[in-house]
Amino acid sequence: MPIQNMPAALQPIIQQGFLEREFHDGLTSALGYRAVADREPVAINVGETVTKTRTGLKAPVTTPLNPTTNTNLDNGLTPSAFTIEQYTLGINQYADTIDLNVVTSQVGIANQFLKNAKTNGVQARQSLDRIARNALFNAYLGGNTRVRTTLGAPAATIAVDDVRGFSTVLVNGQMVAVSGTNTAGVLVGSNVYTLTGVAIDGSNVSTSPMGISGTLTFSGNVTVADGTALNGVAHLNAPVLVRPNGKWSGGSAFGATTATSQLGTADLLTLGTIEDAVAALRNNTGMQDEMFNLYLDNVSMRQLFGDNDFKLMYQGQYGSPEARQGKVFQLMGVNFIPTTEAITQVKGTLATPVRRPILCAPGSLVEGDFAGMAQKAHETWGINSDVQMSAGVVQVTRGPLDRLSQIVAQSWFWIGGFAVPTDATANSTIIPTAGAQYLKRSVVIEHAG
Repeated sequence: MPIQNMPAALQPIIQQGFLEREFHDGLTSALGYRAVADREPVAINVGETVTKTRTGLKAPVTTPLNPTTNTNLDNGLTPSAFTIEQYTLGINQYADTIDLNVVTSQVGIANQFLKNAKTNGVQARQSLDRIARNALFNAYLGGNTRVRTTLGAPAATIAVDDVRGFSTVLVNGQMVAVSGTNTAGVLVGSNVYTLTGVAIDGSNVSTSPMGISGTLTFSGNVTVADGTALNGVAHLNAPVLVRPNGKWSGGSAFGATTATSQLGTADLLTLGTIEDAVAALRNNTGMQDEMFNLYLDNVSMRQLFGDNDFKLMYQGQYGSPEARQGKVFQLMGVNFIPTTEAITQVKGTLATPVRRPILCAPGSLVEGDFAGMAQKAHETWGINSDVQMSAGVVQVTRGPLDRLSQIVAQSWFWIGGFAVPTDATANSTIIPTAGAQYLKRSVVIEHAG
């Protein structure tokens, strides 16, 4: 191990492997959103993007072959091809560092050195988990929003709270910008309009988490009744968004759409709401034997414990792990994963604070790890650095380079990105119960909090 340039006081620590173990423990100490990602190496340079292709299936054949055409070399058959869809994965570098002065900290040098390593590990874990979470919610909250300002008269442009999910449409397996040529259907209030353009506000006033306010322009005028503030607006291919008491949203699945602003204080999380989300996920994906991960915060879990259906299920079972520990582990095909990283929204102009558990099927995320991370890090191996890899994250401990040979730099970095792939080709022709949603592998639940 290349530690010949390090202070003698630190060499026994590294030789015993303590530093690597501390970093690893911090990195994998808790489950999170990153756990639902399919990981794959990406051999590209930092900051670039790569286009991934996902193949679809062919529609089932239910018509028998006509014996009169079963002739010649082709037996009367016309070749058919499977569909494809593509998504883009962006690769960026994330990193941080902490310095340790081995002279001024020499009284507690070993503990401080290990503490720095563990703190770096926790920071790396939280960073990647939050990047994964943001990718999930940016995608699955897109395409569902509300009218921000009531129209004074019928008009082709309306102001909305969030334009995410409206700016693209699927054409020949690729997501392209919405335009007069490549239009999209949007449900505003109770009627469908043809979207031709999306513009982002110069000053963002969105109240949605990570939202982007802007305007939607249609090929014809929107009525005042539909363009009234707080009315729901949904892309016809938007992800399903489940709310208690039937206040769902999600494109063509409904004749009218609701909005987050229509949640009231009585719209709490229930076991029935979770079952609705599971049903939507199974119908859209065809997954019947998979366990789904539900990420929720502790307030959402507390509301679930107060639900009558849940109480009935565990009535008298005071000895169960759920009752003793106050946690639900597995129920109704769902892994319950409490997290303090859940997306929450303060009350603001809404009638109630809003909480957003998310139910995820396998493959909801794709994590791209730059294949050259280890090689990049090891370019300095043997010079003045010690390099370790843990859960795809690189830890670099650099020996003192300052004039007094006192300051050790402890750093971590990760080069990669998260993408949310579409499943638009899994339509009702392939899976009869599937909807028209582009994104089908997760369901956001919005409830009062």
